Amino acid sequence: MITLHKRPAAMSARAQEIHQALQERILVIDGAMGTMIQRYKLSENDYRGEEFKDHESNLKGNNDLLSLTKPQIILEIHKAYLEAGADLVETNTFSGTCVAQADYHLEHICYRLNLESARLARRAADEVTVATGKQRYVAGSMGPTNRTLSISPSVERPDYRNITFDELVVAYSEQAKGLLDGGVDVLLVETIFDTANAKAALFAIQTLFENEYDPVPIFVSGTIVDKSGRTLSGQTGEAFIISVSHSQPMWPSQHFWRLR
Repeated sequence: MITLHKRPAAMSARAQEIHQALQERILVIDGAMGTMIQRYKLSENDYRGEEFKDHESNLKGNNDLLSLTKPQIILEIHKAYLEAGADLVETNTFSGTCVAQADYHLEHICYRLNLESARLARRAADEVTVATGKQRYVAGSMGPTNRTLSISPSVERPDYRNITFDELVVAYSEQAKGLLDGGVDVLLVETIFDTANAKAALFAIQTLFENEYDPVPIFVSGTIVDKSGRTLSGQTGEAFIISVSHSQPMWPSQHFWRLR
């Protein structure tokens, strides 16, 4: 994982607080949501809940949906990580774009999915902050989606793409709006294997900051897929950093630890 750090020119009080904390100590972010959910051994009916009991597609495995159908479980997981010592908890929205949710025919709920997921994480962080007297933060998780701008999904058609930059911008914009309205402290563009996808997310975020929302810190994490030291789309770590540095992300690798 690659993480980036640069202090934005103007920051809110909360952003300044996070930046200062990063200068003073290592901050700990939570661990995987999926493996924690597996412990509950949920069934298809658990994923569906009452609202989606007659939905046309199977929903088991759509972990983001549990923020709506099993919110208490997601709240418990957030609080478990925070009580174990995490400074930041990620929203349960790794697949919270209309692009990813299309696999389940749930594109229409994406704004609400992100809004409610952010509210759950916010509640957990605030409750643990009050209980411990130590400030905890919420990172709005924006995953890479299941599409890629740089690589064709068809070996026979190397020129073919199954998503456009503009379509990703629209999807990420909707997701970011839900997360920001739900009260996240930062936006985390994460697990990026294709820099073009990350640029679409960052463009969406920056456009929202310019036109609709007060800025919050941006975190960016990139994924090196093998021993070549490159992302799936072929960039070295240094090239990836240069490609996304215009967004002025706030997250230093030397201050990064993740609970396992």
